[in-house]
Amino acid sequence: MNKIDTNISGVVNVKQLVSEIPKIDMKQGWEVKKLGDVLELEYGKPLPADKRKQNGKYPVYGANGEKNRSDEYYYDKLSIIVGRKGSAGEINFTEEKFWPLDVTYFVTFDNKKYDLNFIYYLLSKLELPSLAKGVKPGINRNEVYSINAKIPPLHEQKRIVAILDEAFESIAKAKESAEKNLKNANEIFESYLQSVFENKGEGWEEKKLGDVCSLITDGKHGDCKNEENSGYYFLSAKDVKNNTLEYENARQITKADFEETHRRTDLKPGDVLVTNSGTIGRMAIAPLDEKTLKTTFQKSVAIIKPISTIINNIFCCYHLKADLSKLVNVSAGTAQKNLLLGDLRSHLISIPSLNEQQSIVSKLDALSQETKKLEFIYTQKLADLEELKKSILQKAFKGELIEASV
Repeated sequence: MNKIDTNISGVVNVKQLVSEIPKIDMKQGWEVKKLGDVLELEYGKPLPADKRKQNGKYPVYGANGEKNRSDEYYYDKLSIIVGRKGSAGEINFTEEKFWPLDVTYFVTFDNKKYDLNFIYYLLSKLELPSLAKGVKPGINRNEVYSINAKIPPLHEQKRIVAILDEAFESIAKAKESAEKNLKNANEIFESYLQSVFENKGEGWEEKKLGDVCSLITDGKHGDCKNEENSGYYFLSAKDVKNNTLEYENARQITKADFEETHRRTDLKPGDVLVTNSGTIGRMAIAPLDEKTLKTTFQKSVAIIKPISTIINNIFCCYHLKADLSKLVNVSAGTAQKNLLLGDLRSHLISIPSLNEQQSIVSKLDALSQETKKLEFIYTQKLADLEELKKSILQKAFKGELIEASV
């Protein structure tokens, strides 16, 4: 079983590293320049399909990085690719010889005045994707050229690059550790969940899901009429996530349409909900909430009503989560998978006594809560590291990297 690193203080070391950077005096050779005076964004060029080779000598770059190879190159100096259309604003370093496609710009500049890595960090700080406009979003280079930037002399550019490289290497290591621990936290819960239902004890009985539920149905096979602020909700698969029902973007419908569909779904607190179309197997328990009694569903959600004298509803939900791969495998459909009600009703589950079910639920709930705490910690850490990276870039190009402001 994977282990989780409980030391979550890695950000502090990065902050200490940044705090040691001396304040840069903006008066010592720094100039405010238009970006168009620092670099050129040259248009890429189409490359015929017959000149693209999987094992070619040189990379062929699209808007989001290397797309192919070719034995021909268009430009023969290290540069930066900027997505012009498609992944507009995305930036990537190039190899020394390369071909930039026509959905890109590539950077040219005077290397006697400017450092390539400094330019890369500068473009990163500008967050170019936010400049993309149009139906098919694209970057207008003249808009980029008009941006003012504070530019130090070349030797200072190189010093800043060295500092940023060191700081960002530390951030990258901290992110790698957080991502690994986040993955491990989820894997530990999934491993335990699987073991519960794979290592069944004595007295477990195998039954069809349909035999231990009073109803297995889905939502309306059609549409309803919207009515703003009616208080009657018409949810779809997209509203079932994070083990709950989300109402933030939920449709509200007329009372008449609700009552018609509710006769089919009859949602009650404690019912098990499973997305059965598109993304199969997102699940939730209908909460003990006044909204529950005013909620119905589109056909993309299955409503399962366990018989409480036979099966605990939360145990049922955990069992279906453990069987998710089986449910996905039996899903029909080509363009979009669908979990048929008949397959749900005939799905085999194993159940012990109600007392043992409750004991299993208590253990899984406890582990689930601990997993959620870890997920929050590491997700927040990743967000903090991204913010720290942005903050360092902003301060680096203002000469404000001092301990008090980090």
